[in-house]
Amino acid sequence: MGRLDGKVALITGAASGIGAAIALRFAQEGARIAGIDIQDLADGDWAEAVQRAGAGPLHKLDVRDKGAVLRAAAEVEAQYGQIDLLVNSAGVAGGGPVHLIADEEWDRVMDINLKGTLHACQAVVPGMLARERGSIVNIASVEGIEGFEGGSAYNASKGAVILLTRNMAIDYGRRGIRVNAVCPGFIETPLFRSTLELDAMDEVRDKIRDAHQLGRFGQPVEIANGALFLASDEASFVTGQALAVDGGYTAGHRFGIARMMGLD
Repeated sequence: MGRLDGKVALITGAASGIGAAIALRFAQEGARIAGIDIQDLADGDWAEAVQRAGAGPLHKLDVRDKGAVLRAAAEVEAQYGQIDLLVNSAGVAGGGPVHLIADEEWDRVMDINLKGTLHACQAVVPGMLARERGSIVNIASVEGIEGFEGGSAYNASKGAVILLTRNMAIDYGRRGIRVNAVCPGFIETPLFRSTLELDAMDEVRDKIRDAHQLGRFGQPVEIANGALFLASDEASFVTGQALAVDGGYTAGHRFGIARMMGLD
């Protein structure tokens, strides 16, 4: 018997990376899944998740488009009868110091990472309120807790996601809806790998890796395991939390930075 048997999960950013790993992990635990992503359907975890779940439509849309998100959620509810679980994994990187970042870049990052999360929550919360049950997991970041050089827009967006998570937990806890966040460390997704390789940042990559006390980057399935716990009934008394799944990055961040700078 799976931990999510009988549950219906809607996952944004589901086509690849962390979102696809979450879709697969949830399907392995018995959930019926539906996805939202601006990308075309990818092979790998999402394809296997669809096979395991027996269905699994991927709605291709931009989470910045509130109307499209609302329509997709309505279609999922019409198909499955309900949405029990929402995971907001859609997101983009972006930043730069405040005095250099263009307004357009700031808006792009905030609109996808923060407003996209808001739109998906707005789409599913009414149904959860009607049933007086539900679990929402927002994918934030350790950079929303600690910050990171040059990441003003991304860090601000993820910090806002954490506070949105906590406020929703306050607003909806007495109506049976739990809301939590997972804060990944640096995870080996295709986007993360391609960014570092494209910029020929071997030295920077090594320093970031060494800032994790376990001495390595994380894997998408490790974030999926954290999301699974928070979404499942095993976390029935957990709400309003930001769970760092980060290989000790935040626990030893100051030590890690000192080591990176040769001050230890």
